[in-house]
Amino acid sequence: MTRRSCAVYAVGIICAHLLVIGIGLFVAQTFRTLMHNRLKKEIVLVEGSRVFASWKTPPPPVYMEFFFFNVTNVPEFLEGAKPVLNQVGPYTYREYRYKDNVSMVENDTMVSAYNTKSFVFMRERSVGDPAEDNITTVNIPLWAVMSKAKGFMKVTMANFMISATGSQLFITRSVDELLWGYEDPMLSRISQSSPEVEKIFGLMYKKNGTNDGEFVYHTGVQNYMDYGRVETWKGQSELTFWSTEQSNSINGSDGSAFHPLLDKNERIYIFTPDLCRTIYMEFEKDVEVNGIPAYRFTPPRSVLASKEENPANEGFCVTPQECLGTGLLKVSPCRKGAPVVASFPHFYLADDQYPDAIEGMSPQREHHQTFLDLNPTTGVIVRANKRAQINILLSRMSGFPKTRNLNTVFPVMFLNESVVIDDASAAKVQKLLLIVTLVSNFPLIIVGLGVIMLFVFIILLLRARRQKTSAEDDTSYSPVNDKEKDDPQNGTYIGLTPKPDPQA
Repeated sequence: MTRRSCAVYAVGIICAHLLVIGIGLFVAQTFRTLMHNRLKKEIVLVEGSRVFASWKTPPPPVYMEFFFFNVTNVPEFLEGAKPVLNQVGPYTYREYRYKDNVSMVENDTMVSAYNTKSFVFMRERSVGDPAEDNITTVNIPLWAVMSKAKGFMKVTMANFMISATGSQLFITRSVDELLWGYEDPMLSRISQSSPEVEKIFGLMYKKNGTNDGEFVYHTGVQNYMDYGRVETWKGQSELTFWSTEQSNSINGSDGSAFHPLLDKNERIYIFTPDLCRTIYMEFEKDVEVNGIPAYRFTPPRSVLASKEENPANEGFCVTPQECLGTGLLKVSPCRKGAPVVASFPHFYLADDQYPDAIEGMSPQREHHQTFLDLNPTTGVIVRANKRAQINILLSRMSGFPKTRNLNTVFPVMFLNESVVIDDASAAKVQKLLLIVTLVSNFPLIIVGLGVIMLFVFIILLLRARRQKTSAEDDTSYSPVNDKEKDDPQNGTYIGLTPKPDPQA
């Protein structure tokens, strides 16, 4: 084979390898697209899908921790001093949750369900016995009654009942009573003439073994981005608590399911009945939980920002005169008018004026931030902490002299609802991610082998050429003498050496 034909052959081999690499890259992208499409079809809320059973009955254990604030200087506070609070907790409960009355609607494009929750106390994870530990805090029923008493007649009637029942602005009750309910003397008196008024009050009253009403979710069959998205709550597609259409909108999921193939640049929307509104979260950082990669999403400051800081929040002002500062949300419209204010624990992300007004507040990101760790490929929750604080707006009320020195957002308690993926669920997710990785990257492995083979071929080709050049140098023709060099016949002259005469 001539040198020219060898070069042509080598160029052909290289071009063939490059073609194989190009085809491999194309096939790799095709495989990846096919795998993503497969995921979109598998992660849907229909019978037989990979996620339906775990969506109905989540396997990882969920824990609910309650932390109370015990006030230690009530007389001084009522006279205008800064309140001194001690945090007491956690009182931990195992939370069992499942979807009840699940039914498919709209040709499997939607599914309706009730989110039922129940709680079981866990002494080994708690600081004490909730039946025995007492907390001194705001008398919430009394403040609710006073805040509704408008006009001379109602104020007079309220003061009469306060005196008759011996009700005080602050009460001391057990943790059990504050959580699960106790019969309040003021509410009992009112219920005699207004039977619709509950005699029992508790922060978690009627929330053990109950649900928040019917949810209708998108299954994700038509569009994977709609997986788990809430369509209606209690038969309504929007709320009626707030003053603008945007504030009343129901967006995103209920926090239990998120679409696959998450992007770091997207906002995660969550509708939460506890806050009577939709909130959003944004990407914060990459994390890893039990060997599973995840994106951490967390609510930014703008979620609970004041209307001056975030004009979109103006709709959450109960009235123009009741717009609170950054970090607070007055939820009285969905709490029967009670002056309840929601925030993050210890007023995390709130204006400094709120934690500064309370002795004992120490907002810390590590302990008070709400976050979701989601696997970006599957959308599965691998770790989460939902943290919220219940406060009461204490202010001076006309006709109630004991309130004359009060103007404080007073913390009552905060909760921490947490979950970490269990080992069995983590193993399933890891297996699925391994399959996705192998299938998506198999063509790339072939491409890599092709590149390696191309380099090996080029190295062998260069080595062979070098050896051939060396061999030609060793066997090349060289003239015998000067005469040969000058021979016009170009080396056809052969110089002969006379043979010696043996007789000589």
